[in-house]
Amino acid sequence: MHNGTVAGFGELILRLHSSKNQRFVQTSGYDAYYGGAEANVCVLLARLGINTEYISKVPTNDLAFAGIQQLRSHGVGTSRIIQGGDTLGIYFTESGNQVRPSRVIYNRANSSFAKLEAGTVNWDEKLKDITHFHWSGVSAAISDSAASVCGEALETAAAKGITICSDFNYRSTLWQYGKKAAEVMPPLLVKSTIIIADLDSCEIYYGIKSDKSADIETRFRHCYKSLKHYIPGMKYLGMSFRKTNGLNHHYSGALMANDEFFYFDGFDLPFVTDQIGSGDAFTAGLLSGIINNEEPSKILSFAVACGALKQSMMGDWALVTRDEVNQFIQMGSSGRIIR
Repeated sequence: MHNGTVAGFGELILRLHSSKNQRFVQTSGYDAYYGGAEANVCVLLARLGINTEYISKVPTNDLAFAGIQQLRSHGVGTSRIIQGGDTLGIYFTESGNQVRPSRVIYNRANSSFAKLEAGTVNWDEKLKDITHFHWSGVSAAISDSAASVCGEALETAAAKGITICSDFNYRSTLWQYGKKAAEVMPPLLVKSTIIIADLDSCEIYYGIKSDKSADIETRFRHCYKSLKHYIPGMKYLGMSFRKTNGLNHHYSGALMANDEFFYFDGFDLPFVTDQIGSGDAFTAGLLSGIINNEEPSKILSFAVACGALKQSMMGDWALVTRDEVNQFIQMGSSGRIIR
């Protein structure tokens, strides 16, 4: 079915979600989930039948082992994870609703991953037999040294002729180490082939502004033309879009594949359970289609369906199968029971 092995590089983190839709200041308990942008992508790719290897650094303790165990249970390769350091990164989430936004508090400044040092990872070995390398802006935002390790990984991947897939993933609250995202990210992104971005992060990293009154298609094309100047080897650019109207969310997407443009109007989501990880599910759907050499319009509708379905379940991972995604594309959101 497929030809390739994807390596995802990023921080495995534990997410503690305030129970019963309560606020941080009132909750008496937290539900635990594992996540991390690149781990989220690897989990769905593995569930879609793509070979994946997850690369990270975690402490030698049971919190980390439990996370590794969960990754394995979904078929993700974990033998390239480095063990060491003292702390697993943690983040806390509080559910929003139509009145107030969801909130995130990060606690990952001194994690094993944040303390990764340049020169300590043998990238030649870690990227052996890898065809696609996936990373995101989150990994470069965590610490100055983690950003240099991303640089080493990307340099090795490019030298080995590995296809680089980069997700812009801008997280304003993570960039705390004294450098601006706009100085760190562009040099790291320059050798990418596959880009997953959004209009806001293009403006933050490159100063690319698009007319906010124009339609999405026009803004997407404009953004692509400007980005191509900075990332000349880009063959694919994917974006997902969300429009919210009260309880109703509309989720759609756009794809540029080899200078052709595709749009998919997507799905109305009458209810969203948890939208964290939906962009990563979109990314995994896109990557699986590209690796399987599918038609761009099919790749896009599948990716948007992955991102939409993710929002129907708690936690960071899109725990779906290829058949469920295809069924969702045919039927859209429905309350029916599949018997």
